[in-house]
Amino acid sequence: MTTRIHHLLDARRASPRDLALIDHDGTRHDYGQFCDAVERMADDLAARGLGPGDRLLIVAENCAALPALIIAASRLDAIAVPVNARMTEHELRRIAAHTQARLTVFLSGASPQAGGHAAAAGATPWATPLGTVQIAVPDPDATPEPVIPGADQVAVILYTTGSTGTPKGVMLSHGNLIFGGGTSARMRGMTRDDLILGVLPITHVFGLTSMTIAALVAGAGLRLFSRFSAAVVLDGLQAGASVLPAVPQMHALIMEEAAARGIDRLPPGRLRYVSSGAAPLDPDWKRRAEAFYGVALQNGYGLTETTAGVTLTTNPPGVPDVSVGPALPGVELRLRNVGPDGVGEILTRGPHVMPGYFRNPEATAAAFDADGFLCTGDLGRLDEAGNLHVAGRVRELIIRGGFNVYPPEVEAALNDHPRVIQTAVIGRRIEGGNEEVLAFCQTDDPASLTEADLRLHVAERLSAYKRPARIIVTTALPTSPNGKILKQQLIETFRHALERKEDQG
Repeated sequence: MTTRIHHLLDARRASPRDLALIDHDGTRHDYGQFCDAVERMADDLAARGLGPGDRLLIVAENCAALPALIIAASRLDAIAVPVNARMTEHELRRIAAHTQARLTVFLSGASPQAGGHAAAAGATPWATPLGTVQIAVPDPDATPEPVIPGADQVAVILYTTGSTGTPKGVMLSHGNLIFGGGTSARMRGMTRDDLILGVLPITHVFGLTSMTIAALVAGAGLRLFSRFSAAVVLDGLQAGASVLPAVPQMHALIMEEAAARGIDRLPPGRLRYVSSGAAPLDPDWKRRAEAFYGVALQNGYGLTETTAGVTLTTNPPGVPDVSVGPALPGVELRLRNVGPDGVGEILTRGPHVMPGYFRNPEATAAAFDADGFLCTGDLGRLDEAGNLHVAGRVRELIIRGGFNVYPPEVEAALNDHPRVIQTAVIGRRIEGGNEEVLAFCQTDDPASLTEADLRLHVAERLSAYKRPARIIVTTALPTSPNGKILKQQLIETFRHALERKEDQG
């Protein structure tokens, strides 16, 4: 019975010569080799003190060792906590303090940033079957979580800063991942003959579930990229990949690279499925993407708390639908507080929904309604066909390059500057379905504070994708009579400042 994600890998023993992974450096691993590597790594982790209920913090970018460590943790009934190595030391410290991991592993072979974090932590080399990584001294004070029999046991914790700017650990159970990965594989028609281009970060729920776990379910091959490169991905498409899950910004960059090479469309070949997620689609842009790829571009909606998927389209090529599709099989979807325009908050319930936030019962209780539906904080409407159209975000979440950016976290970093009185951060749509981060900072003396000053200030506090594209310094922000900043007026109020070049001081 499949109740743990390592059981998915065990099933691949039946076809040990099938391709499992092509690592970031081009090294190929079949399923027999990958199974053996995971077992050896699990044994090594156990010998170093990792046990049931412990957390394994993995500081990484995409490489073969990352899914191996996640599955090795499953073998030990431990909980994997994969985090993106590109975060700052400050961000990593906050997550590490909350996680209280027994062991921390840094995948320095694929990520110079992971190597930097490893050096700061005093980690030492660990030679694994999938390359040498760095591992920190075990934490003797880490307290194990209870282990639950069956699929309800927590498998992974993914950190999201949430609407408050404070890190929240989204607990995803083995059942969540098996359901989400299985649904993704079935909806995409994945088989052992597929080669998936792994351009999405496995530290993000989209890459973990719809790419990595789905590949395990189907027995497909997965080619990993430590970082997205339009040139390398285009080469991979031309070499014969069959499935490409990505976000709109990635698709736009791939098409831009192709145009630079004089390619207006991919020649017919192995590519059969292309999906987009984490951002809305523009109808004209969708048509151009389908003409380039020669296959339909499918869109979907989900969030970390729903193991990626809530809805997904299954349209043939050329359909102008830019919805995110109907609810996935087995997923319940409803709207609450629906207005005259049919728009309401999106709620969902089913085996895809997280059990809660790690050691945060208050946030967990607030996330669900009385019927057990997850309150997503997103706004949407349902059309006559039952397709969901995402209309906005109650929590003002910004999605930049497929990564979540929460305004409170960016505001907190800017407000930490001694000359900043208050800050408002919003997102603005740009070409390709992406969003940029805009910040508006109030100060009592703008002559002594420039945009360049604030850029230096946030560089040490925020990951690159969270840093604002523009920072407008002003003596006043538009507010309501009760002092609340009117974010909906910011772009119009500061339109001329936004049109001017960056103030370097």
